[in-house]
Order: sequence, then C-alpha cells, then structure tokens
Amino acid sequence: MREDLHVDWVIPTTPSGWAGGLERFMGPGKSRVEFAVEAWGGVVTACLLGLLIWRAPEREAWSWLQTAVVVVIGLDLVGGVLTNATNAAKRWYHREANPRARLAFVASHLLHLLGVGFLVLGQDWRWSLVNAGLLLCGAVLVERIPAEGKRPVAMAAFMVALVVNLALFPLPPSLAWIPPLFFLKLLVGHLVPEAPLYRRGAPHV
Repeated sequence: MREDLHVDWVIPTTPSGWAGGLERFMGPGKSRVEFAVEAWGGVVTACLLGLLIWRAPEREAWSWLQTAVVVVIGLDLVGGVLTNATNAAKRWYHREANPRARLAFVASHLLHLLGVGFLVLGQDWRWSLVNAGLLLCGAVLVERIPAEGKRPVAMAAFMVALVVNLALFPLPPSLAWIPPLFFLKLLVGHLVPEAPLYRRGAPHV
C-alpha cells in the first residue's frame, strides 16, 4: 500500500433534519475533490446532454410531459453516475452486508423504465420489460457473487444490457444515452463495493 494513501471506512456524523438527510443520501464525508468533480462534471455533462436533446429533430414532436420526463431522468442519471462513483457514497451504501437497501434502491429505478417506455417511447412495454429484466437479473447477480467477482460481473451485465439495447431497441441520438447511463449508475456505480481510498490529510467539505 502506498504510504500517501489510506482506506477510511469511518462514517462521519451527520446533522439532523433535511441537511443531514441529503448528506446521507449523497454519502457523508465527501472530500473537496469529490465535491468539485461531482459539481462541475455534472454541470458540464448536463449542459452537453441538454444541447444534444435540444438539437434533436424528434424533440419537436414531444409533449411537455415527454420533455419533462427526459430532462428529469437525464439530470438524475448524470448526477447519479457521479455520486455513486464517490468514496463517500461507496462507504455509505456498502456499510452493511445485507443487500436489501441496495436492491430496493435499484428497484425504485423501474419507474425510470416505465416513464421512458410508456410516456416517451409511445407505450413501448417491450422496451420497459426487457430492460427491467436486465436490471433486476444483473443486480441480483452482482449481489450474490463473492466480493472478488462483483466488479467483473457488473461490467459483464452492463455490456450485455448495452448490446441488447443496441440490437433490439435502437434509440435516436436524443435518447441513446439513457441505457448506458442508466446501467452504469446502478450496476457498476451503486452495486459494486470499493474501498474508500483517500490521500492522507485530504480536506473534506
């Protein structure tokens, strides 16, 4: 182990009220570097994604509800990919061996698939059902495999989901980012445990 790095599993205390709830949802004890990358990376990616959606010709045919669903899901996925990649989130969500809370978090995102399939893609129940199956099967596999196999299994499930979507459900450019960001956030980001590795003396927010 490098002398300038250490693994810190200690979860700092959080305040009560909504501020503490938000900190626990995002992961307590975030470093300044994590916070900066999460904030600026999210802004840049969200702006680029917004530009892609805005310039898409099919956007003109969307209703206000369809547009709102795409925007909300886009912001959630961009923020979720970055948040779940932080040491603070890894430490918080993997503090217990019981997978119930993690699987419940993953299952809550079935609403994303229903929203896209039924509201944006014109009641495409096949898209929603197939992706729901890929998500739940992948999540269960990641949680059941021994720790040393979780990352490669998550990567395999991620690649399978992408290939299935490209082969069976190709989406226009304005929506093609949904499957990769969706499965990246949940299978690779949220479910894979990683040691919270910090520089010694790294400042926290």
